[in-house]
Amino acid sequence: MTHRTVIAGMTPPSHAVRALKGLVLTALCAVVAVPFLGVLATSLAPRKQVVDAGGFVLWPSTVTFDAYQAIFSGGVVSRALTVSLGITVVGTAVALTCTVTLAYALSRPGSFGSRPMLMIVLASLLFGPGLIPSYLLVQSLGLLDSYAALIVPVAVNAFNVIVMRAFFMDLPQELLDSARIDGAGELTMLVRIVLPLSKAVTAVIGLFYLVGFWNSFFTALLYMNDTGKWPLQLVLRTYVVNNTALGTDQIGASEALPPQQSIQMAILVVSIVPILLVYPFLQRHFAKGMLAGAVKG
Repeated sequence: MTHRTVIAGMTPPSHAVRALKGLVLTALCAVVAVPFLGVLATSLAPRKQVVDAGGFVLWPSTVTFDAYQAIFSGGVVSRALTVSLGITVVGTAVALTCTVTLAYALSRPGSFGSRPMLMIVLASLLFGPGLIPSYLLVQSLGLLDSYAALIVPVAVNAFNVIVMRAFFMDLPQELLDSARIDGAGELTMLVRIVLPLSKAVTAVIGLFYLVGFWNSFFTALLYMNDTGKWPLQLVLRTYVVNNTALGTDQIGASEALPPQQSIQMAILVVSIVPILLVYPFLQRHFAKGMLAGAVKG
């Protein structure tokens, strides 16, 4: 019996079927990859080639970083990038801490108020607070035009709490009981036992929060009136989606500015790169973390 043994009742696909699948997958990859390559190529292409190509280049004749130099010289994009990095790091840390502690408390049998709190968490999945009540609450707390407004309202996601709670409930209860007998408190058990056994699900939930904070622009659009505090995604929406041109006071004076399309594509690349750098380190935990709590032994 070899690893090539075919399951009873099933026949391996023919070479033609395999070739067809390969062609379909190649076509799908091209559909996804070509726009990204075009964005990167347009941001690096020289001015004349971008103008001659109508604003979209698939392969630059020569590589130039004029567009990146232009967007960083004025300070708008660099300041927005710093804001986004700070909000993403702090927001992910706060949200992950709140989610872990809440999920652990809800997973412990006999915890005080765990049942009503679980009902509140589940109810929040079905009934959203609404746009106007959320704005009025943030306003009443005095958080308008503050970075806390971008973190506090979305610090806990009910779905992430439920997923992490399910994982915690599947951990061996005997292990926690033996630690409690040895005198360990709840915080000690969480930090030294539960979290080391929950690296996969913690990495996945952390990735969800990280991507959410990095890509969020609507909360900034609602709560941030000071353009100097805008995160990168709101700048991206203003200058790329709305096709608003950056003036020389925003990108630095220059005798020959790069084309508007090159500047827009450069901002888009800057907004994508951080996620591309982080995701490969967490990808190996993704499948395992998403299946957490789904299989009962």
